[in-house]
Amino acid sequence: MTNHTDIQSGGSGRPLSETALSDLPPGRWALLRWFISSATLNVPQAASPVAFSLLTLSLTGDSSRGAALILAMTLAQVLGAVPITRLGRNFPAARFLQVLIVVRTLALILMAAMAAHGVPFVWLFVFAALAGSVNGAAFGYLRSILNSLTSTTSLPRALGISATLNEVTFVLAPVAASGLGTISPVFAILALALLGAVPILLVPHIQSVHGENVRAAKTSVLTPAIALWLMCGAAGGATVAAIEIGAVALALEFGYEPALAILFTVPLCLSSVTGGILISIYNRSLARRTVVLLLSLMAAGAALAAFQLSLTATIIGAVMIGCVLAPLGTYYSLILDTLVTPDKRPEVFALLRTSNAVGVIFASGVLTAFSISAALGVVAALMLVVTMVVGVASLRRS
Repeated sequence: MTNHTDIQSGGSGRPLSETALSDLPPGRWALLRWFISSATLNVPQAASPVAFSLLTLSLTGDSSRGAALILAMTLAQVLGAVPITRLGRNFPAARFLQVLIVVRTLALILMAAMAAHGVPFVWLFVFAALAGSVNGAAFGYLRSILNSLTSTTSLPRALGISATLNEVTFVLAPVAASGLGTISPVFAILALALLGAVPILLVPHIQSVHGENVRAAKTSVLTPAIALWLMCGAAGGATVAAIEIGAVALALEFGYEPALAILFTVPLCLSSVTGGILISIYNRSLARRTVVLLLSLMAAGAALAAFQLSLTATIIGAVMIGCVLAPLGTYYSLILDTLVTPDKRPEVFALLRTSNAVGVIFASGVLTAFSISAALGVVAALMLVVTMVVGVASLRRS
């Protein structure tokens, strides 16, 4: 049964008709609940690199197995995004989202419990993969709900605020995982799993479009136009991941201690938050030429980091990448909104999140295979190619 915010007509005290009520946007409280849900949904994913590393270090004495758990979680997200999203196409979006988060929360709790009781390590991979498998679908359903909570004109601002909160989450969650991990790595995973379960209680319930167009839901959403922006999402994810994952290696290249990797990650995150605030204030979709310019800035920032001309130049490269993250992410979300019917939105948004995960996997692979300079060069070249493809597509469109 659909929940609505109680609204009364024009101060007369008489309730609006059911039809009129459904035509009105929900209240600010519903939108605030969505923002909180959006920020907390990503907590387990943001904190897991640190939390899993601390957990495997305490169990095996080797923190590198934490990276293997992250890989299992990320691969499961890529594989599960589309099929799991389609499983919920005939259910109310908020209800199915709650089920997905319950699955993830239980998987993380069981993972922590098994680690505490010393079960074979392979079971940790199983539950890490189970927890990760629903991440893409959960994001897709949560993002699709936003369209019913705000007007089209206010959607860019809402997405900008969401992007800003997302960056804050990815800054604070690892810090929280590190602090809680000093008490107990198992306790850290439990606490972060419960924090990530907040959307179960707060996600607004809206009228679902699922089940209205089953034939359309069965068709693929991977049209050339959609694939173009998913490719951009993957390239951007790879660029950011290359800086974040390679931050320790960059610090060592410049002769600093590994702990000073924050010289690159903190400016990246702060500039990303700034970009989110600016796009929230701007509150309009970007012109295609502006998008090409922002993609060019990201490619230039990646190249500047790859050249490693100096510490300052490399940090400036990281800042250039961070500044355009939120505006580009907001544009991808808005353009994908216009390229699919409402019943396909959860799937295409799940693919958008999954494309970012594919970028992270790609960056991890090149950083493993090549030196930090070469890896950043590969990522910069990828970003340049994607920028050129978007530029050509924009010229053909005009």
